[in-house]
Amino acid sequence: MRTWSKSVAGAATVVLALSGCAGSGGTGQSAAPAGPRTLTVWLMNGSAPDKLTDALHKEFQESHKDVTVKYEVQQWNGIQDKLTTALAGNDAPDIIEIGNTQAPKFAKAGALVDLTAEASDFNKDQWLTSLKDSGSWDGKQYAVPFYAANRLVLYRKDMFEQAGITAPPTSRQEWLDAITKLRAKFGSDPEFQALYLPGQNWYTLLSFIYDEGGDIAKRDGTKFTASLDTPEAKAGLEFYKQLQEASGTKAPKDTDEQTPEQAGIYGKGKVAMMIALPWELATAAKGDPTLTDKSSAFPIPSKKSGTTAPVFQGGSNLAIPAKSQDQDLAKDYLKLMTSSKYQSQFAGAGMIPGTSTDVAGLEKDPVTAAMAKASRNGRAVPATPGWATIEAGQNPLKDMLTAFLTGAKSIDAATADANTALNKAFAG
Repeated sequence: MRTWSKSVAGAATVVLALSGCAGSGGTGQSAAPAGPRTLTVWLMNGSAPDKLTDALHKEFQESHKDVTVKYEVQQWNGIQDKLTTALAGNDAPDIIEIGNTQAPKFAKAGALVDLTAEASDFNKDQWLTSLKDSGSWDGKQYAVPFYAANRLVLYRKDMFEQAGITAPPTSRQEWLDAITKLRAKFGSDPEFQALYLPGQNWYTLLSFIYDEGGDIAKRDGTKFTASLDTPEAKAGLEFYKQLQEASGTKAPKDTDEQTPEQAGIYGKGKVAMMIALPWELATAAKGDPTLTDKSSAFPIPSKKSGTTAPVFQGGSNLAIPAKSQDQDLAKDYLKLMTSSKYQSQFAGAGMIPGTSTDVAGLEKDPVTAAMAKASRNGRAVPATPGWATIEAGQNPLKDMLTAFLTGAKSIDAATADANTALNKAFAG
C-alpha cells in the first residue's frame, strides 16, 4: 500500500528541530496574520482525483476570501527525505498526506499537531477504524483518516463456470473446494494455477491470523510485544500453507506479490484467482482487455461460513505539521476535505473513504463492491513508530513465511525468530 519510510536519523532531526517550537498542539502560535495568506497543501500523486481537488480548492477559497491554496502533488519516491526536511524547517506545508503506518513515528517526534480536541469537526463518528488507530499515538489523535483500500480475491468468472462453481466461496472450505474443482477441470494444462499465491504475501497472511483471533502484537499503552507465537497466529500461518499447497501455485516462496508483479501473471490467462487490490485488474487487463469483463471478485472468506475474514487496510492519513504557520486555515481545510460531500467522491474513484460510511460509489462495480464489503472489518498494523523500520528493511513476516513454507524452519522456530525481530524493531 501507499506507505513510505524514513531513517531513524531523519526522525531525530525532526525532534531536534522541533524542540524549540511551541509544541505539537500549536499552543504557542501567534494570532492569525491579517491580509492575504497562502495555505500550502501536499497530497501524494494518485491520491485525489483532479476533479475533486479543483472543486474543493475553489470552494475553500470562496469561503476564505484572502486565502490562496498552494496545492502541490508529491511523488512517493523520495518523499521521506523531502517531508522530513520540510517538517524540521521554518517553511513547512500546512497540510500533509502521510502513509498510514507513518503517523505514530511523526507524532512521537512532535512533528504533528494534536487534533484530539477537534476530531468531531472532521466527521469523527464516521471514521474508518483502521485509519483512526493508525493516526493515533499515546492516546491522542495526530492524523485524520483520508482514504484506504484492502485486498480481495479476483477471479475468472468463465473458469468458475466451466468448473461447475455456481457462486463465489463464502467460507474457507468452499474456497478450498473451488480450488479442487478448478484443478480438476484445468489441471491438465501445466501452466494453470487455480490461485496465484507467492510465499511472502504477508498482507494476506494477516487476514488468516486475524480470522483465527490472533494478531501481530499485543499492546500495552504505547508498548507492543510481538505475538506471532500464539496458537491463533500459528493457525493462520498453517492455513496459508494449506491454501498454497492446495492451489498448486507456481509462485516463488521467497518473494512477494510484486516480484514478479502478480497482475502480469494473472494477465497471461492461466490463473483462475489472485489475492489483490482492485486496481490490479486494470494492470492485468493491459495485455488482454477481455479480462475486465471475464473477472469479478469476492472478499477473502472466513473460516466461519457466510462471513468475511478481517483484512489489513492500507492507505493514507492527513495531518497538520507542528510548524505550520496557518494551523487555523489548515483545520478549516481538513473540515471541508473530510466532509461527506468530498469523501463520497473517493468512493466514486474506487477508494474507501476515510471519514464517511457512504460507499455507494463502490457498489457500482463488483470488484470494488467486494472491497467495500470486506472493509467493514479492516485492521491496521501496530501503531508504533517502530513499524516504519519493519516495512523499510528486512520484513520479519516475509522471512517467517519463506522459512516455514520451504521447510527451512519449523513453525515454532519461524514464529519465535519473527517475534525476536519484531520486538527489536518495536524497541526502536
